[in-house]
Amino acid sequence: MTQCRTVLLTSGLLLALCAGAAQAQPTGKPMMTLQMPALPDPVRVTLKPATTALLVLDFVDPICTSQPKCKGAMLPALTPFLARARQAGVIVAYGTREQNMSKWLPEVAPAAGDIKIVNTAQDRFYNTDLDQALKARGVTTIIIVGWKVSGSVTYTSVGATVRGYTVVVPVDTTAAATDYETTIGFYQILNQGNSNLANEPLKPNSPTLSRTDLITFQ
Repeated sequence: MTQCRTVLLTSGLLLALCAGAAQAQPTGKPMMTLQMPALPDPVRVTLKPATTALLVLDFVDPICTSQPKCKGAMLPALTPFLARARQAGVIVAYGTREQNMSKWLPEVAPAAGDIKIVNTAQDRFYNTDLDQALKARGVTTIIIVGWKVSGSVTYTSVGATVRGYTVVVPVDTTAAATDYETTIGFYQILNQGNSNLANEPLKPNSPTLSRTDLITFQ
């Protein structure tokens, strides 16, 4: 999580390039080169199962199966983690659009009693009863996993923290199609309203970047 990123600002657009990759310069405007802050390393956290929910987003066909990072890396990371969370008694919730609700990948499909949210926006709290369902079960901490980090995971993490939840995002269970999107997504998560740019473990009402092998339940 300490890779350097080169960021270019031109014509009001923010462009990020990875390790010297070239981009055509728009004509008529000078280009400004900036160094993006390095992301902090994921940290170890210990969570209480009775007050923790695991929110699974868009591990469905064809969204996940069409993305090599989702099917090839995220899914293998989530599958044993989900089993471990269930065994510990963590509440599990799922969110996707209505047309995908029957298309969850079998390795991580909902079980009886899980919360299921049909969403119309990337923020799974927007215009759904997710907040009510979680608070009715005493949830105060949410682990968010799914496709993609620069979309649904970012916006749902914001929706969670503004409602008073503490958020954990395992970095091996989310990504985006490009390194640029992935890096920007993690930066946005840490830099939201109640920011946690130092990645302090479990800062209240803020996001924390962790990893599945660094998360324990107690």
